[in-house]
This record gives sequence, structure tokens and C-alpha cells, in this order.
Amino acid sequence: MKYTVVLEPQEEGGFAVRCVEIPGAISQGETRKEALANIKEAIELVLEVQRDETVYPPESAIRPEYIRKIKKGKDKISKGEATTYRSMDDFIKSLTQ
Repeated sequence: MKYTVVLEPQEEGGFAVRCVEIPGAISQGETRKEALANIKEAIELVLEVQRDETVYPPESAIRPEYIRKIKKGKDKISKGEATTYRSMDDFIKSLTQ
């Protein structure tokens, strides 16, 4: 997946960099190359934490026809193949398709 990053030169030298789509993915580097390598690592770490902290409702709270789709989604997350959604509404719409 591709992400948009903003690279800003700093007055004291070096570069600050942040990912537009992933709040919390920020970094810096002495050179552009170093800053871009660092933001790539920061993005990977933030996404890893998000995957690890994903909370699912108990199966008893979910309509039976969605349980199969959710289990498939969990498998994709564990394999790093998951789709991300911009909102809970988008996620719910995906379950009904």
C-alpha cells in the first residue's frame, strides 16, 4: 500500500517527516534518504500496533451471518492481508456486500 508523507526541512538541520494517512507515524532524519527510511519503519510499527490492539466483539453479539466473514477477516489480519476501512460505517457496509 502507498502512503503520502510530508517531508519538511528543519531550521536546525535535517528533516521531519509524517504520514498523512496514519496519525502517529512521524519521524525525522539527518538527510532526506534517512528521513524516508525512518518514516517507512514508523509506518510499519504503527500498523503492527494497530493490528495487535484490534478488539473484536464477542461472537454472541454478532449476527450469525457475519461471523464467517469476520473470521475470514481475522485470518487476513494475521497474515498481513487485511483491508483497512476509513470508518466503521465502511466496515459494516463491507459485511453486507
